[in-house]
Amino acid sequence: MMQQYLEAKAACPDALLLFRMGDFYELFYEDAIAASQLLGLTLTSRDKGENPIPMAGFPYHQLESYLAKLIAAGMRAAVCEQVEDPRQAKGLVKREVTRIVTPGTLTDDALLDPRENNYLAAVAPPSAGERDEVGLAWADLSTGRFLATSVPATSLADELARIAPAECLLPEEAELPLTLSPPARLTRRPGWTFAVSRAVSTLREQFQTTTLEGFGFDERQDIPALQAAGAILEYLKETQKVGLVHFDRLIPYRRGEWLEIDEATRRSLELTRTLRGGSREGSLLAVIDQTVTPMGGRLLADWLASPLCVQQMIEARLDAVEQLARDDALRKKLREALREVYDLERLLARVATGRATPRDLAFIRRTLAALPGLKAHVAAVVCGRDGATQPLLAASAATPPEEACSMPPGQASAPQAAATPAFGDDPELGAQGLLAELEAQLDPCPELAALLTSALVDDCPLSAREGGIIRSGYHAELDKLRELAAGGKQWIARYQAEQIAATGIPNLKVGYNKVFGYYIEITNSHKDKTPPHYIRKQTTVNAERYITPELKEYEEQVLSADERSRELEYELFVALRQSVQAHSRLLAQVARALATLDVLAGLAELARQRGYVRPRMVPEPVLHIVDGRHPVLDATLPQGQFVPNDVTCGGEDGHLLLITGPNMAGKSTYIRQAALLTLLAHLGSFVPARQATIGLADRIFARVGASDELARGQSTFMVEMTETARILHGATAQSLVILDEIGRGTSTYDGISLAWAIVEHLHDQVGCRTLFATHYHELTELGRTLPGVRNLSVAVKEWQDHVVFLHKIVPGAADKSYGLHVARLAGVPRSVCQRAAQILHRLEEQHLADNGQPKLAKALKSATRPPVQLLLFQPQTHPILDELRQLEIERLTPLEALARLARWRKQLDPEARSG
Repeated sequence: MMQQYLEAKAACPDALLLFRMGDFYELFYEDAIAASQLLGLTLTSRDKGENPIPMAGFPYHQLESYLAKLIAAGMRAAVCEQVEDPRQAKGLVKREVTRIVTPGTLTDDALLDPRENNYLAAVAPPSAGERDEVGLAWADLSTGRFLATSVPATSLADELARIAPAECLLPEEAELPLTLSPPARLTRRPGWTFAVSRAVSTLREQFQTTTLEGFGFDERQDIPALQAAGAILEYLKETQKVGLVHFDRLIPYRRGEWLEIDEATRRSLELTRTLRGGSREGSLLAVIDQTVTPMGGRLLADWLASPLCVQQMIEARLDAVEQLARDDALRKKLREALREVYDLERLLARVATGRATPRDLAFIRRTLAALPGLKAHVAAVVCGRDGATQPLLAASAATPPEEACSMPPGQASAPQAAATPAFGDDPELGAQGLLAELEAQLDPCPELAALLTSALVDDCPLSAREGGIIRSGYHAELDKLRELAAGGKQWIARYQAEQIAATGIPNLKVGYNKVFGYYIEITNSHKDKTPPHYIRKQTTVNAERYITPELKEYEEQVLSADERSRELEYELFVALRQSVQAHSRLLAQVARALATLDVLAGLAELARQRGYVRPRMVPEPVLHIVDGRHPVLDATLPQGQFVPNDVTCGGEDGHLLLITGPNMAGKSTYIRQAALLTLLAHLGSFVPARQATIGLADRIFARVGASDELARGQSTFMVEMTETARILHGATAQSLVILDEIGRGTSTYDGISLAWAIVEHLHDQVGCRTLFATHYHELTELGRTLPGVRNLSVAVKEWQDHVVFLHKIVPGAADKSYGLHVARLAGVPRSVCQRAAQILHRLEEQHLADNGQPKLAKALKSATRPPVQLLLFQPQTHPILDELRQLEIERLTPLEALARLARWRKQLDPEARSG
């Protein structure tokens, strides 16, 4: 047996070998020592001599729980099973490694998060002399989702951050340093598994095709992508030891169709994990996730990771969400019906890998049973309650809320495009087409549903080997075996009656006990009538017991009936599993349609619950939001506490907003809010605002918060500058950029200089929509020298040495940050704050020129007043005073000045004559 163990271990030396021995999985040698530490198992030894063999183990039914611990520790585990019945084995029971479990190859529900994909990725470095592109492929074994693309090497980290794989494959010789975020297992593979010819051959063999062009891949141009995809298939075949029939297509990922978001932006915006603690709770995904199925939850995470940037595709989703948001009763029925379906994607994957249980097939049966009702609900949404197609809302953004009756109170529907093709196969379909297309894909598979209903019992067991799976009446031979196994009362009664008639013994009885089996019992008073062919078996006090050849044969049948019935049930179960597999392509389509419906209905529910409105998507790079709200804070703060704000950016309103104001007043919230609303709109969701017009973006960049990467030798400021450099190189005029406190990680003058130059570069060279929050008030002078810059500040109210943060963004520049006030609130000793105030006063005196302007500001043509902090509740100024201030920087001809004076006089004294 140990020789058998060593052979199995040699086949997978880099994995912990779980060796099945009866009712236990055992580990030996170094594996036992490692497992005892990782799993908390008792370490024993197999031999007590001079060279004891370390040994540890656990009961077989605890396999999944221990596998989960090993995978969480980043380990690989090889499961070595008994592949032969011990009762039929001649000598040692045969054992084989049936699968190798790694972080990226999980299929069991106990090891997976139902609402997260579990991707295995592969990276193929560029070949010598080839263009600087790497191949990237990723697959989820638990669902069969399989994609590939080629990306610039500089974008690889961003793409891996989007995919968030649990495991990543790399060639052994590849010099491609990767820091995966979130951390994942990096597995080195032989270089030949990435070879072009091997990869293409593996893919063709998997899909049973002679070319890959039908999947959208050019075998001459897309070489890196195909190399990575082939390496994934090679790895899955090696680790799973079974067919991968649910991998029936390779999907090309075309980067131009998706909004690009780099790793730093995902982290800064807290899309799926919070910055502090890395928890899902508190992230954007947690707030917007109203799905009711695991499939929908995973698809929503995919949509959030890869928002759209093609307007027609976005509009199709928005149209569908709007339709579902119209009718609360229908949407509620649809969502209740969706709650009845199970995770069809992962159920089909377990069917394909031969690991589906009877209970899995029962879940598929229940899902199919729910489809007719669900299909009817979708049809009702598409066509309306009375069967007539309802037109889409065509209310303008200015429509009064009371007139936009199909939206929640306080909301208005944005104008619709004339033609809004659906995100489906037919580019001419509008919203009706998207929902109609999904409804058509909900095929209930009536033949398969009827088969599973007639074959499976109502409450299926988990194990396929213990029987109790098949319904009575489904299979005649099985029913007969079950009758035999239950004792065959009818046969015994008939046989007893036949023997009484043949022998003339009225009290002859056929009985059974566990020691002697079946017997014929004749009392002593009739012993002389015993037929000669009866074989005496046992003597009792008052009777003799006999057997006959016929009774002995029946006994053997009964004793083997239970075992045979279990074997037959397993055969019938395997046949049912194969029937499901035969429908896998159609069922996979159903699963995708269910997930999409769940996401769309969830987004509609979110819009109704939180008072979201449909954004108006336009091709121009603008961002006009009225009463916008931060989606996370709006949901987590008590109702009414969050202060809405407007965003006006792009076109004549200026494309670079410079936001100044106090600490803790809400600058970071404001700029994050603008980015999150833009991202939600590109996802196909309504947004938290009263009105929203959002121009299409190709990329979103965010640099918010401070962090260091000491393991890579990068300080906080180095990380800040690296991320800023990527923005300046990567942003285009169609991008959205939000920057917070750039330059604060170095000396004051270094920081101001960098921030100043960065603003000028974004304004002059890039020209993109930018929200730039800063404490460097000197930068507000750029609003006077750069035509596209607009100054905004956060309103405050000073009252008796106290400062009240109003969290309202207003036009104008701030003149102080109230940092000392915040320090006092944080508990800094009063003496320290007082001394800091003295130092601040001296620094400001040295910092300003004689005219009160910062010395860093560019000289203007005439002196101007320094910017002041705008306050709410301050006395309203007269328009003439505003014009007087404007005159300070205007040059008027004498005639223009006389005309201006005459107009002012008329305004001040309506009775005055012109002259």
